[in-house]
Amino acid sequence: MTFELFPEAASTTAKHVDWLYWSLTGLSAIVIALVFVPLLYLAVKYRRGSSADRSLQETATWPIEVTWTIVPLFIVMGVFAWNAVLYFDIERPPANALQINVVGKQWMWKLQHEKGNREINEVHVPLGRTVVLLMTSQDVIHDFFIPAFRVKQDVVPGRYTTEWFTPTRLGTYHIFCAQFCGTSHSRMIGHVHVVRPDDFEKWLTSGAPAEPVVATGARLFRELGCSGCHGASATIRAPKLEELYGKPVPLEGGQIVMADERYLRDSILLPAVQIAAGYQNVMPSFQGRVSEEEVMQLIAYMKSLAANQPGKAIK
Repeated sequence: MTFELFPEAASTTAKHVDWLYWSLTGLSAIVIALVFVPLLYLAVKYRRGSSADRSLQETATWPIEVTWTIVPLFIVMGVFAWNAVLYFDIERPPANALQINVVGKQWMWKLQHEKGNREINEVHVPLGRTVVLLMTSQDVIHDFFIPAFRVKQDVVPGRYTTEWFTPTRLGTYHIFCAQFCGTSHSRMIGHVHVVRPDDFEKWLTSGAPAEPVVATGARLFRELGCSGCHGASATIRAPKLEELYGKPVPLEGGQIVMADERYLRDSILLPAVQIAAGYQNVMPSFQGRVSEEEVMQLIAYMKSLAANQPGKAIK
């Protein structure tokens, strides 16, 4: 039996996180050595009863003081810059990635692929393809953690968070909830299955045919009556969704917000919070009428409308 102190690095992000981790560990070891080795030496040299010279010596200390201030300052600022660059890289999902919707609930992970395939506590992804998880919680705060990929992100009720990775090794890797979420928190686990791209395509088409997320969103859009106000032939004056996603939206009061996933979600569930300039507060709230999964499906449909415009792409 072998004991692995650290999980294998199985994503493009993992190696960068590991380099930073080991650099900080090595730097800490150097600092400990510079502090405690002289401390131990002086403790032994000037112990009670030793014959060491204890006479006062006039020696300029400012060179030492300047050195131990300036050198650590540059080192710490360098580490800070390295951390900041890596943090922003991890927090900014690449464009044109494969999106998977994730809903956390006590105590499971519910996932849905763009082509409609659903999974619980399991997720299949293709090797070498960048994957973005669009995540929210149905109840309390959870945390989607894949140790082998070195990615971890809180999953928060009432808002969307994202997490991305590009797997570099075939295999099966653990998923953990890294935020205490109740009595069965330790059982909220799962697996990521990294497979070859052709095997992934076969998996998507295996079993019962699934309705793509965009198609499901379009169907909900009609069933909920949204097309009566936002459709192309609607008689009620409402914002046109074909020109909405990814663009700035002026609000009543002079504010301007970006029409991202969060804005679309709030417009569905809390329409009175941010009213578009030039429109009345007449849209009803769908809170309690649609689930978190259905909200994600509606948003996917609205994003597809914007993507079909000339020069527009899904982000």
